Amino acid sequence: MEIKKGKILHLDGDKKYSEKSYRFYKDSGLNFIVKNIPEYKQPFIVKELLSIYKPDILVITGHDKMLKKNRDYNNINNYKNSKYFIETVKKARSYYQGGELAIFAGACQSYYEEIILAGANFATSPQRILIDFKDPLIVAKEIANTERKKYITIRDLEFKLKDGRRGVGGPGSYGKMSKI
Repeated sequence: MEIKKGKILHLDGDKKYSEKSYRFYKDSGLNFIVKNIPEYKQPFIVKELLSIYKPDILVITGHDKMLKKNRDYNNINNYKNSKYFIETVKKARSYYQGGELAIFAGACQSYYEEIILAGANFATSPQRILIDFKDPLIVAKEIANTERKKYITIRDLEFKLKDGRRGVGGPGSYGKMSKI
């Protein structure tokens, strides 16, 4: 019996983190593609990349931050790149109907609630904290290495992440590994 792990497509707005992500996935023995794409371009290219690579898991990351000192968490204009993550998730969801695609989206201090409402399975950052760059990768790895019939929640992952539920949240996803 052969094991087929889930296929990851990772879009990251930072070249250095794209390279680090590539090494992490490679060292983890995963099936992956990493693309360095600036956050503002991600919504415009995601459907094309999904059609080319046909992943099971989409990771959308880069940089983000709160722009206003008043910390109005419910104003999209107070975030540097959250609007691009949200739009990318929406476009990915419109391309992949249903729950076939597991999506992780966001970065440090991202607008967590709106990214989840857009259709992400996991997102950053519920407590608007700086996250560890590996946290999205760890989530993607766990989804890729978990059997399709098993549903993964943040409870399954929180102790593997640097800041647990403070940095990552979401409703969860089915695993993407299958035995063929």
